[in-house]
Amino acid sequence: MRCLVTAGPTFEPLDQVRLLTNRSTGRLGTELARHLASHGHDVTLLRGALASWPITEARRAGARLLEFTTTADLRARLESLASAGVNAVFHAAAVSDFAFGRILQKQSDGELNAVQAGKLDTRGGALWAQLVPTPKLIADLHDWFPAAWLVGWKFEVEGDQTVALARALAQIRECRTHACVANGPAYGPGFGLVRPGHDALHCPDPPALYAALDSAKPATR
Repeated sequence: MRCLVTAGPTFEPLDQVRLLTNRSTGRLGTELARHLASHGHDVTLLRGALASWPITEARRAGARLLEFTTTADLRARLESLASAGVNAVFHAAAVSDFAFGRILQKQSDGELNAVQAGKLDTRGGALWAQLVPTPKLIADLHDWFPAAWLVGWKFEVEGDQTVALARALAQIRECRTHACVANGPAYGPGFGLVRPGHDALHCPDPPALYAALDSAKPATR
């Protein structure tokens, strides 16, 4: 089966030096790619340039690596693979929810003026940064890969496990995917694999999750 896995964070530049990103090592996606490749699947790993989890074992298992930077770059790379005969997409990347909009600085008269520079100068005092929501890439996976089995991730901080599982199911319905992995402080230790028409499957650790995802996907689509 031809599998596509995304892993690691996107980032959004403030200027040519500083950036906004998510806390993500890329471990889950990288190790999932290794697991799938080692079990005979044809795997392409789209991995954030800032991911720090070692890539050696995934490459040794046969996974092909493509890097991405910003959310727009990841979007372009996903679109470029839309006609590649992909059978399953595991979207584990930590996509930044925000990009920078206007950057403003207060002038001596109290007015806020837009500023732009290769490296914004801290000597000018405080800056006001507008954060603009980035597009939800998972919402487009169904259109890009209509014949593929699609899996998203839902990392929840607020609430409890019941809330996390409900939000994972809501993502499936809203984004027309087939499964979602719930995790984060709201879920608690481990992971919950959510699929419509099935009881949520608790996976106590990453290896159990990789095995569950591998076995849950259909043989072909």
